[in-house]
Amino acid sequence: MSLGGVVTCAVAVAFFREAAFGVDPFQSLMSGLDRLIPISFGTLYMIVNGILLVFSLVFNRRKIGIATFINLFLLGYITQFAQEGLQRMIPEPGMALRIGYLAVGVVVLCIGSALYMTADLGVSTYDAIAITMAEKWKWGPFKYIRIATDVVCVLLGILCFLLGGGTWGGVPAIVGVGTIITAFFMGPLIEFFNERIARPLLRKGRAPEAAPAAGYDHDLLEPVIRCSICTGEQTAGFREKESGKFRDVALLRSEADLEAFRRQYGIEGEIRRIY
Repeated sequence: MSLGGVVTCAVAVAFFREAAFGVDPFQSLMSGLDRLIPISFGTLYMIVNGILLVFSLVFNRRKIGIATFINLFLLGYITQFAQEGLQRMIPEPGMALRIGYLAVGVVVLCIGSALYMTADLGVSTYDAIAITMAEKWKWGPFKYIRIATDVVCVLLGILCFLLGGGTWGGVPAIVGVGTIITAFFMGPLIEFFNERIARPLLRKGRAPEAAPAAGYDHDLLEPVIRCSICTGEQTAGFREKESGKFRDVALLRSEADLEAFRRQYGIEGEIRRIY
């Protein structure tokens, strides 16, 4: 499921790049670097993510999983291959087709993100940065830190694009309406595809796992609230202290759901949030 999600996201990024209406913040940075550094996009993507991986391994290796490495080694090359295929089929797409590419890119990216995130086998190296700053370093709420890292990516992407010989007129190709769409509409769309596609697939692919009995073992389990980095969805459950594995118990739709979770397991005090 993680592999399918990464491949789907990679193809979506190719449609975004061909639409030339702007891409998501991290891809804005990658597009700027691609203009500045004369190597293939797949190799460049792997190098940048390799640097970010070192950061994660040093500061928060619990967020690294098999999906992280699938993303690291495959996404850039699949994007490059898919974009070259689109260019061979239609070298100079018109405005109507570019708008179509953008629409396809948004939908496909959200489906891929839903598959990738729901599998819960590690996060991307870029996502891990904001999570580490919020969870381990306590710099502030995740959502504000993520906004800050996204803004930094966009600004660095524009700078690299201009230093690589690009003009201000070409900036909307990496930072434009596509960037705005991913910022404001991806969350709800990912949740839609989570409900319709990703979670049903996950439920079919694994046996049901029993939640801890009431009066959980404090030495082995920690009550936590897992928050989605894209949709904001919150799920109460328990994290195994030794392995870091998360056991979901209840989807939190309101404060009443959280209070019911507290009462059921006799939990007092603050419950830590993880991403």
